[in-house]
Amino acid sequence: MPTPSRVTAVLGPTNTGKTHYAIERMLGYRTGIIGLPLRLLAREVYDRIVAARGPSVVALVTGEERIIPDRVQYWVCTVEAMPDGMGCDFLAIDEIQLCADPERGHIFTDRLLHARGLHETLFLGSETMRPAIAALVPGAQFVRRERFSKLTYTGAQKIARMPERAAIVAFSTDEVYAIAEYIRRTRGGAAVVMGALSPRTRNAQVAMFQSGEVDYLVATDAIGMGLNLDISHVAFSALRKFDGQRMRNLHADELAQIAGRAGRHLSPGTFGVTGDVTEMDEEDVAAIEAHMFRPVSRLQWRNARLQFGSVKRLIQTLEEKTTNPWLGRVRESDDLAALKAMAGHVEVMARATDGKSVQLLWDVCRIPDFRGIGRGEHAAMLATIFNFLHQHGAVPAEYLSQQVQRLDRTDGNIDTLAKRLAHIRTWTYVSQRKGWVREESHWRDETRAIEDRLSDALHSALTQRFVDRRTSVLARRLKQKEVLVAEVSDKGEVTVEGEFVGRLEGFRFRADKAATPDEAKTLRQATAVALAPQFHLRADRFYNAPDTEIDFTEQGGLMWGEHAVGKLVAGSEPLRPQVVVFVDEEAGSDVAQKVQRRLQHFIDRKVAATMEPLLALTRDEALTGLARGFAYRMGENFGIIPRGEVADEVKALDQEARSALRKHGIRFGQMTVFQPLLLKPAPTRLRLVLWSLFKGLSEFPDAPPPGLVTVPAIDGAPTGYYAMAGYRAAGPRAIRIDMLERLADMLRDKDSKGGFEATADMLSITGLSLEQFAALMEGIGYRAEKAERPKVRPVKAAEASSEAPIADATEVVADVAAEPVVEATAEITPEAPAEVEVFYTFTWDSRPARRDRAEGQRRRGGNPAAARTDARADQPARDGKPAGDRPRRENRGEGKEGGRPPRGKGKPQRDKQAPRQTSFEAQPARAAKVDPDNPFAMALAGFKPK
Repeated sequence: MPTPSRVTAVLGPTNTGKTHYAIERMLGYRTGIIGLPLRLLAREVYDRIVAARGPSVVALVTGEERIIPDRVQYWVCTVEAMPDGMGCDFLAIDEIQLCADPERGHIFTDRLLHARGLHETLFLGSETMRPAIAALVPGAQFVRRERFSKLTYTGAQKIARMPERAAIVAFSTDEVYAIAEYIRRTRGGAAVVMGALSPRTRNAQVAMFQSGEVDYLVATDAIGMGLNLDISHVAFSALRKFDGQRMRNLHADELAQIAGRAGRHLSPGTFGVTGDVTEMDEEDVAAIEAHMFRPVSRLQWRNARLQFGSVKRLIQTLEEKTTNPWLGRVRESDDLAALKAMAGHVEVMARATDGKSVQLLWDVCRIPDFRGIGRGEHAAMLATIFNFLHQHGAVPAEYLSQQVQRLDRTDGNIDTLAKRLAHIRTWTYVSQRKGWVREESHWRDETRAIEDRLSDALHSALTQRFVDRRTSVLARRLKQKEVLVAEVSDKGEVTVEGEFVGRLEGFRFRADKAATPDEAKTLRQATAVALAPQFHLRADRFYNAPDTEIDFTEQGGLMWGEHAVGKLVAGSEPLRPQVVVFVDEEAGSDVAQKVQRRLQHFIDRKVAATMEPLLALTRDEALTGLARGFAYRMGENFGIIPRGEVADEVKALDQEARSALRKHGIRFGQMTVFQPLLLKPAPTRLRLVLWSLFKGLSEFPDAPPPGLVTVPAIDGAPTGYYAMAGYRAAGPRAIRIDMLERLADMLRDKDSKGGFEATADMLSITGLSLEQFAALMEGIGYRAEKAERPKVRPVKAAEASSEAPIADATEVVADVAAEPVVEATAEITPEAPAEVEVFYTFTWDSRPARRDRAEGQRRRGGNPAAARTDARADQPARDGKPAGDRPRRENRGEGKEGGRPPRGKGKPQRDKQAPRQTSFEAQPARAAKVDPDNPFAMALAGFKPK
């Protein structure tokens, strides 16, 4: 007589080793089968048994996966996929408390009531199932197992302060993704585990967490079903979930099932809440810590003795009630809802007319809705599959190929890949059912390969989105207080532990732009430690760098090569700017001080070399009295002062003082007092920076391009800018002050009352056209009057004499022939109108309406006429006449500074009685007396300009 099967219920909280105990018991028998709540857990247990016994004797059967070797001994299955009537020596059902689950409870209840091993049966689960098992399974024995480690509630805690090896639990995909994204930014990344993931994707994600590549896990309540993970803390981001029909609060035993994942074996665990979740109820906390919960009083049940006479009869048997007080009829499940929907299909009902076809229809209705597309659309797909199976005996290869191939794509984002993966799981399930497809092995391999490719692509997408390996590595090394090794390339690229983190620009670290603010914080913390030696090495190299590697910008910045290392600020004196360095705080005060000393040395030497004439002037102790005061004024104004601003001081200087000042290169011009050497490009560039600092300008004006005599005027230029740039504003343009002084010398003897015309020399000095020159002259205080006259055509004297028909005309030409060229008017005919030329007459503008302008001109350079008068009065008399305010020829140095060459003694003197040339065109020669009786001479005289 066979020994009756022994039924044992091994009950207790999580982390009691119940699953491990069941595996050991099963391996003690020749054959065995174990049912698990999740295919993820089933795969984990399958791998453990394969490691112990080898793959040739272990089978794995889930809805989407069937691995059945020829001489199988041990079956690892999901509870729904457990084959009936196996007759194994050993049978175990894990998480038996799921008998009370509203969706799947009837499956577990059926196994509790009917599944037995030949020699031993184990039910593993919570202590809450003791009364129900005792009532429904007579003769069952009970074994209580205590938790190996202590579980403690720690309250609310922000995710940013979450301890390592923590799991954050959420109850929706969107919430899981949001939390994982936040952890990636702040802590380097997290693994993601959800029930909807394929085993391959889930295993890859868990492997990252288990190996320490990431320290955080974001999961749904799927981790509460027996998954063995190295978790130290469980944090709930919500205490409510949607159970398929409504949002409801989680019960204490449900919270305990999830919280119990914290603390593996002998390591204690903690649990709490995070985010906006309120603190847990004290009673729930006490129950979870003590593992004391209200017993289960009712199990979910559905009649398992089905009748397939007709679809209607099948539905009736599925909806039968029970009188057992421990059993409550399950609410309408997905498979029953699909069957009812199929009953409305005319073609389906026409085919389902006998027991075999009705049973086939029920098997099709049990295909899970992996896609979650809704009962109507899911039922339509099931109807198609049923019609194929009933008509052809299998799903046609063409149709299956069409459905499968469109899913064989690994592009797209996480959601796209997850949807494809859910779709392929349907066809994987179909191909796993015996007899539903032809060439079963081919389609099982094909659908499995596509699922694997999609699983790998989804794992890669999840990792790419929710894991920042760089931040994770650096954050972990920082917490472990390990020495971080940084390397800086020639281009300033910084790598820490082989990870690119940013660039070192001078003495400031710029984190990688791809980093978010939270990631940048971690990068900066890591690089602050790793770059400390690099900062010191770079500071030593900078301190010993030559001045040629350092420069200043026109905005006052200080550059070392292409990197900004500091800026200039105003000092106590105009010619003594100070330095502010650009050095990260993490570099330390020693580095900052060394950089500051080097930059101060550089700018001090630059000012000393570039502004040497001005510094020599201000430091000359031989200057006394008014000369020393004037030198101080020159220093304040960086070597350039509009004469109108110091007119009284210039008049007060005696000849000895002026001579002493001229020894330092000072030129007392009619418009400006300046040092010509300081007009060169380098001093001008530095002077504008120093002046801008001294004036406290927020934006420094740029220096004009070097080598230009005039430049366009700038609208809104700061007051005093043109003088510091070495120019003077004159209408729409500005003219260089040294060239303006040369022009003033030319205008000195001009009759400003009677007016004068521009000469070719004047235009040549300025490089302007006649119209531009007129606008410039108006800008410095002259009035320009525009006029026209017949254009004079120069002719050779020989041509004029050859055309003279009478003696009197010859005398005229002979008198003119003393000059190489004569001027003659063009012949005027009705067909050839006379050509005209435009000219301007310039006079000093003294109209009352322009007094304000003249006053402004005087402040910027003085009235030219008044300046000429003052200059002549200030100079020693030569032959009883004023000599003008310009140094003697031996002191002027004009040949060196670009001025006019000294006059030669042998140069022909102009006849003082001859009329002065007033136009840049050649003046007509003096005409001889013309015989009034000579008609040719009279005609020739008529062509001369009046």
